[in-house]
Amino acid sequence: MNETSKQRTFWRELRRELGELWQALSDAWAAAGINFRNQIRRWRRARLDYIVITLSGPLPERAAPPRGFLERRLPLPAPPLSLEQLNDRLQAVADAANVTGVLFVLRGITADLATLQNVRRSIRRLREAGKEAVVFTAELDLAHYYVASAADRIVAPPSAQFNLLGLRTEVVFLKDTLAKIGVGADVVQISPYKTAFNPLAQSDLTPEHRAQLEWLLDDEYDMLTADMAADRHLTPAALQALIDQAPHFPADALRRGLIDHVAYEDQLAELLAAPVAGGESAADEPAAAANAAAAPPAETTAVSESAPPPKARLAVWNEAYALLLEKPRRRSRRFIGVISLEGLITMGPSRQPPLDLPLLGTVTAGEQTLARLLRKVETLDNMAALILHVDSGGGSALASDLIAREIERLNHKKPVLAYMGNRAASGGYYVSAPARHIMSQRGTITGSIGVIMLRLHTSELYGRLGVNRVTLQKGQRAGLYSDAQPLTEAERALLWDGIVENYERFKAFVARGRGLPAETLDPICEGRVWTGQQALEHKLVDSHGDFVEAVRQAAELAGLPTDDAHEVSVVNIFPRSNAYTLPQAFELPQEINRWLSAEWLDEFNGRTLWLLPYTIKFK
Repeated sequence: MNETSKQRTFWRELRRELGELWQALSDAWAAAGINFRNQIRRWRRARLDYIVITLSGPLPERAAPPRGFLERRLPLPAPPLSLEQLNDRLQAVADAANVTGVLFVLRGITADLATLQNVRRSIRRLREAGKEAVVFTAELDLAHYYVASAADRIVAPPSAQFNLLGLRTEVVFLKDTLAKIGVGADVVQISPYKTAFNPLAQSDLTPEHRAQLEWLLDDEYDMLTADMAADRHLTPAALQALIDQAPHFPADALRRGLIDHVAYEDQLAELLAAPVAGGESAADEPAAAANAAAAPPAETTAVSESAPPPKARLAVWNEAYALLLEKPRRRSRRFIGVISLEGLITMGPSRQPPLDLPLLGTVTAGEQTLARLLRKVETLDNMAALILHVDSGGGSALASDLIAREIERLNHKKPVLAYMGNRAASGGYYVSAPARHIMSQRGTITGSIGVIMLRLHTSELYGRLGVNRVTLQKGQRAGLYSDAQPLTEAERALLWDGIVENYERFKAFVARGRGLPAETLDPICEGRVWTGQQALEHKLVDSHGDFVEAVRQAAELAGLPTDDAHEVSVVNIFPRSNAYTLPQAFELPQEINRWLSAEWLDEFNGRTLWLLPYTIKFK
């Protein structure tokens, strides 16, 4: 080894050892701070019974990026509570020995199925930590009851109604309506199962479209009823019979075991202070009897004249978090990075309006922004792995391919885990395919591995309006994408060739990423859409779980400790500028050169080589 290599090795080792020393000192300092705060809390006898957490709105997976200077000065509503924030709070409650549990207040939840399953997993994880989960909800529809059923107890007010009525899907077809105004739709699709534009090109459900909707609806309904029935100690058949008989009034829902208590929100402190015997508290019996007899609300709770009834100590999060006993954990210097790909996949930069309003546009995932972020994280030495959070129904095939290429490149150097949200279909699946591990929820909508194209033609509309549109062109196919006339057979054949070419590329990409034979993919591809549960059976995903489990899986891929004594740092990575970033070398010769370089070998100088692999695989 020459002198330069020795010096480089010395400084590398010094940096590593100083980093480990600094991390050990940081852990010790953090643990001392936690122990000091815990002593103060014990001295003050800080004790809470239940922390109140309100769940409402869409419940996005990740916290919104920090607002800019101008946004902070506008009268914008506060960003919604994210599952990221919820899980952080529930972990703090699980660690705290001075808290009994959490009272969840459900109001106006508008989340999709996969998100609801993530909330349920968060509640179940809290219960597994030995804490009680109680839900109060005035709404007993599918979304609210599905979340509520994961808790130990469900409380509803006397005026609530059990409105779990089942699942329903509806498709509105516009072909005949568009024809009345002189607009037609030409659709070129890889197969009849690629149905994204059927509402514009068809007048009714095709057999393939109907079959696809039915298998999605059947799987989701069975999934939902099985989960809720198990939580409420019923059989799926019994619960489905109760759904067919709905709606139910609270007293009937209580009698049938669908809820546990009937009480108003102001009665919760007394209700939760009463001992639970046989699944029902003494404080609740007067309430149930009074409601069954339609007694006025004032008679639903017995009040002792000699002494006020005991009340549980309730506190909202902002008041409670400073009182919670903490648990020290060691933190690695290496972290798990998170990049979110949400919305329509497009060319150009991503777009994230501050409010979800039609005039402000919709959320888009631009390949320019995603490529820049992926190239940036590739250079972060302390990033052990990346979680690509995908919540997209697809978009541009070109943009999807360019983003997927960056993910494939990064995955050769650092583990990439694709975590699917409510949907990761078509282009959303394309960008997930090269990841080392794909995780979804059972209710995630995914697949749709196929290609489709839509072209509207408006010549008849222009004629009806008396508009004379005159075009001149050079080049035989200059009007291929024009809306002037319907597609000719030659043009349709030309576009079909492009659809097939893109589909074969998509399928080959999936085959390579998933390790599946390309010739076996057509029965699960060709535009077919699946639930996450079905996708696991078809080997399109590797596992099911929520984001907490995705972090644990990514840490295992990166060789980070995942036991309870360690905390895995998770960092959300947001775009900050539109500056161009050059890609790193990726081709196989450069990879081999990196592995065989003297600098790489210097890292093992003077050490045993027993941990080196017997073979080096490039995948």
